[in-house]
Amino acid sequence: MVGRIAVNAEYLRETEKARRNLRQLIRRKNCAPILLRLAWHDAGTYDAKTKTGGPNGSIRLEKEYTHCANNGLKIAIDLCETVKVKCPKITYADLYQLAGVVAVEQSGGPTIDFVHGRADSTESPEEGRLPDAKQGVTHLKDVFYRMGLSDKDIVALSGGHTLGRAHQERSGFEGSWTEEPMFFDNSYFVELLKGESAGLLKLPTDKALLEDPEFRRYVDLYAKDEDAFLKDYALSHKKLSELGFSPPSSGYKVLAQGAVGIAVAAALVIFCYLYEVNRRVKLLIPPL
Repeated sequence: MVGRIAVNAEYLRETEKARRNLRQLIRRKNCAPILLRLAWHDAGTYDAKTKTGGPNGSIRLEKEYTHCANNGLKIAIDLCETVKVKCPKITYADLYQLAGVVAVEQSGGPTIDFVHGRADSTESPEEGRLPDAKQGVTHLKDVFYRMGLSDKDIVALSGGHTLGRAHQERSGFEGSWTEEPMFFDNSYFVELLKGESAGLLKLPTDKALLEDPEFRRYVDLYAKDEDAFLKDYALSHKKLSELGFSPPSSGYKVLAQGAVGIAVAAALVIFCYLYEVNRRVKLLIPPL
């Protein structure tokens, strides 16, 4: 399980400060794709059976960011560190997942619900838990089912490749999946259905989405209905970002609601008291 930390008003303010700094960072560095990849790779190590891995910030550790699947992600880790310096109270686990959320939103994608409170871990999972782009349908299902995700999640999350490009020195592949790799929309699926004639990147894992009937029906849906894709992507991204994480229930919210309730009750008591005092004063003053 991904550990939890206490979330209070101060932590929420720090998180909002981090969100603002991430927006500025993305505008300045044009780094939304690699921040999204960082969030995915930190979360995507989760194993639902053993309850290990997941979005716990462990990708910041050298023994994990040097995994083959994480080639190039030290760049994103260092970029996030510039935000962490300004917002030291936020955990790396929350920071990396918040970076993924902001990356999607800043690129024109959907608003993704973000829950705070992930604790950092110093334990890294063994190498080999992340998807291998050279594999096909069976591999994709094995990896994502291990996380506890569904076929629908697999396809929706694959659509996130609408952002960014592959780099030969990192993955062994070169090129972008769409004509506008800095804009988040459904064009990944539109281009996928065009086949090789489009001249854009098609990995074995991309082609696998056309080979499996369950995958294919979502590809067809998302290619023709962008709103459906954006809605499903937001839900699947949220699931990925919370794998193994049990949010701090409604601890802070309950606290806040309780405080509001007390304030309302106090105001009512004061009102009733002033009303009674006013009534009694009127009784003592004879009419003109």
